[in-house]
Amino acid sequence: MAVPMPGHAVNAPYVAAQRPMPHPNDAALRRSRKPTDKNIPNGIEDVIIGEGVDQYKSLRDLEKRLDAAIVRKRLDIQDSISKTVKKYRTMRIWITNTVENQPWQGTGSNPGSGRYKVRIEGRLLDDGSDPTVPEEDEAGQDNAGREDAMEEDKEEGDNAKKSDSKKKSQSFSHFFKNITIDFDKPANAAPEEVKPVVWSKPQLPLNSTSSPPNSEFDSLQFSRGSQENLNVTINLVRDETPERYKLSKELAEVLDVEEETRSGIVLGIWDYIRAMELQEDEEKRQVRCDHRLRSIFGREQMFFPQIPDMIGPHTSPMDPIKLPYTIRVDEEFHKEPTPTIYDIRVAVEDPLRQKMMALTQNTQYTSGMRQIAALDDQVALIIQTLTHSRARHSFYTALSKDPATFLRRWVNSQRRDLETILGDASQARGDAGGPEFRRGGAGSAWDTPVAQEAVRYMLAKPEASGAR
Repeated sequence: MAVPMPGHAVNAPYVAAQRPMPHPNDAALRRSRKPTDKNIPNGIEDVIIGEGVDQYKSLRDLEKRLDAAIVRKRLDIQDSISKTVKKYRTMRIWITNTVENQPWQGTGSNPGSGRYKVRIEGRLLDDGSDPTVPEEDEAGQDNAGREDAMEEDKEEGDNAKKSDSKKKSQSFSHFFKNITIDFDKPANAAPEEVKPVVWSKPQLPLNSTSSPPNSEFDSLQFSRGSQENLNVTINLVRDETPERYKLSKELAEVLDVEEETRSGIVLGIWDYIRAMELQEDEEKRQVRCDHRLRSIFGREQMFFPQIPDMIGPHTSPMDPIKLPYTIRVDEEFHKEPTPTIYDIRVAVEDPLRQKMMALTQNTQYTSGMRQIAALDDQVALIIQTLTHSRARHSFYTALSKDPATFLRRWVNSQRRDLETILGDASQARGDAGGPEFRRGGAGSAWDTPVAQEAVRYMLAKPEASGAR
């Protein structure tokens, strides 16, 4: 006697997960059943009053040309985005420091509590600006010009504010992903006084389009206690997309550059291969390595798809930008303090690339495509209805002209189709004894794909094989 197994309680979520799920091919089957033909059936213009058919066909031709033009333009834009060349602008960096509670600052100072505060500020210079002119003079000229413009025309003042907001969008920290201030270690300095100052750009959260609040700034400040001058080195690690790499001597000899992105490296090697005619004649992906490529890849031949994986040992992260600075706390320097100024080159995005990116990522384009797809489905349903109406019209028109002959032909046609499907048509029963079956040759009932398929079906039946 079978003993029933004890029942176990099952969680509700588990039961829901065990429910029969729709087959993944069901969606594809539903899509395959949807009408997709949007072409007017032949002969329908004879039974429609007006020029609607001709106008629809002209609209279809215009739609095809417009779709082809839009697809071609979008591909051109995407290709241009991938090939956009970086532009470089000058960033001016000011490094200054102030002091407080130093021994030379008066009798009221607390001995041993002297401190300093360092400020590092960076701003992009205009393309037409002169790097030798002090920034204060440039700012004064810009402010004076802006005031005159606002007095003359308020609209120009609004445009100046807009340009200022655009400049602020690319702050000092935007161009670097890591800033480190390393201190020289004097013999009598405390460990807290020479501990490096490190800032790292926070990672952008998933599904976020804006940077964290603490990742955008124009100046970096820090304060520590010291009563002696200190030498520091400010290391700026670039933040570029796509990232550039420093090339080895062998790879730099082939590309004739010392820094390049990974995609630029692959394209440069491809151009070198084509220029030196190193492709095999039969297998174009096979490359013959000359002495320069052999020094990079260490082999005589290789497949081109392997190149992106093999250039890794010949690339390394770019060296950070190093800016030396001396923190001065002495009285002589602070009588007339002067900032230390550096001009460096930073990569900026091409404004045209941003506009093209906005075109490719426009949400209105996606919603518009959904609406067009819905309208296409409606048009396909209408065309299907017109096709059925055209078939019914032809059926009833032929029936009205000669009902007896039409019905006889229609019945014979239906019988032949049914026999062909079932494969039961045979001369023995006399079912195929009509005049159309007695006539052979080209153009006869036997010279059709349907008849040939029926004959193959009959010969494949077991009884037909045994009769032979």
